[in-house]
Amino acid sequence: MKKYVPLGKQSKRKRKVHYASQRESWGNTNPTTKAIPNGKIYNRKKSKQWRRENEPVWIF
Repeated sequence: MKKYVPLGKQSKRKRKVHYASQRESWGNTNPTTKAIPNGKIYNRKKSKQWRRENEPVWIF
């Protein structure tokens, strides 16, 4: 029967193997696409889009 050795006393290599087995992968999900933009930050594209929508259309 193997003796239990606490993680703090194990070698770096064994701790690395242990923590790697605990981690899960993202699979098919890309975590960078899940970021939600901050609504308080000034967005130049948004302000230009708003201006274009509210411009009167001049037809000659």
